[in-house]
Parts: sequence; C-alpha cells; structure tokens
Amino acid sequence: MNAYFAEFFGTALLILLGNGVVANVCLNKTKGQSSGWIVITTAWAFAVYVAVVVTGPYSGAHLNPAVTLGLAFKGVFSWAMVPGYIAAQIVGGMVGALLVYITYKDHFSATEEEGLKRACFCTEPAIRNYPINLVSEIIGTFVLVFVIFYITGANITLPGATEQTPIGLGSIGALPVAILVWAIGLSLGGTTGYAINPARDLGPRLTLGLFLSRKLNTKADWAYSWVPVIGPSIGAALAALAYSAMM
Repeated sequence: MNAYFAEFFGTALLILLGNGVVANVCLNKTKGQSSGWIVITTAWAFAVYVAVVVTGPYSGAHLNPAVTLGLAFKGVFSWAMVPGYIAAQIVGGMVGALLVYITYKDHFSATEEEGLKRACFCTEPAIRNYPINLVSEIIGTFVLVFVIFYITGANITLPGATEQTPIGLGSIGALPVAILVWAIGLSLGGTTGYAINPARDLGPRLTLGLFLSRKLNTKADWAYSWVPVIGPSIGAALAALAYSAMM
C-alpha cells in the first residue's frame, strides 16, 4: 500500500468510526441516542486503534497533521513528505465524514437541531472563548504528541527510501496510543471536543460546508474553524521542542 494512500484510507476509517459514534449519540432515533460522553470518548479511542492497526505498516499511521508536523519538527520525518501526508489526511477526513452522513442519513433527517447535526462533522467549544479554546487545543495536542514520542521507537522503510525511517503511531502497536487518546478525551475534551487533529476537524467541516450544508440546513461554523487547525499545529511544535530539549 502506498504511504499516502494509507494515510488517506486510515484517516477515512478513523473519521467513519469516530464521527460515527458522535452521530449515534447525538442524532434522533438511533440505538445509541443520548448514551453520553463516555461512549464517545471510548469509541474514538477504539477508532484510533482500528485505523492504526490497518495502516501502521505502510505509512506509520500518523492519521493526523499534528503528528506529522511533530515528527518533522523532531527531525525524524522528511519535510518533503509532509504536504502529501497532510493532503491525504484531510481528503480522508472528508470521505470519512461523507460515509457517516450516508450511514445516518435517515437520522439526520429526523434531527432538527443544527448544533447536533454539525457535531457529527466537526468540533465546537462548550463555551466560545477563542483564546481559551486555542489554549485547550494546544495543551491537548501537546500531551498527545509528547507522549507519542515516548511510546514510539520502531522503524519502517517508506516506498523509494534506501533506509529505515522512525515513524509515529504505528510503531508501537496501536493500544497504547488508543489509551492515550481515551485519556485526553476524558480529561481534557470537555472544553472544545478535543479535535487535537486538524484533519479530523477540517476534513469533515469541508464536507459539511461544501456539500451538505444546504441539505442538512446546518452551517459549518467557519468562524471557529481556525482553532482546531492552529491549536494542534502549535501544540505539536511545542511538544517536539520540549522533547528535544529534555533528550
């Protein structure tokens, strides 16, 4: 499997399962309606596990531009591959969100509240305060990337490479990272919905804004969209700097 395609496929799978649980909990007349935050955070953690298991051997299963940037800042991932990885992740997020819509189409139709439908695509803060929201995303992503540096260590040989390259999520088996994402969601996710992944938010937001907004009578809330992109990017860079300084 091509590394870029693996990132696309893995991110689509991540969003299908991750945003799928949000739809199951938030939308009307589902089997899981109103089952709560613990269900959402647990399923998101398992979604990471599934996506990493599938794509880890081929791309390192970054599945997240923040992870890709963090590894590049750390000096263990080629900057030349960063644009392709991020593009694949964002497009994968768009496709995954579209599949969630197709799966839950009848339940979207049965739900009138705009915020509940939008939540199935992208994040928004519980209390809108942009500076604090930004800091929340920085802190959550810092924890994600910083801890990943400590629980990774294996290598893969990327297509066309002549030597092995240290990789991200896929290098340790998926379970420790799934537990990490679970912990972040339970402990830090109540402020902004813990995007901690620009592709997880921007990809589905693009799908909603470009293709489904009128159909669902739901706005994509572009005014907030910069927070889950800039925040995780800053958090990843700070994590790389902190880890390098400590090492």
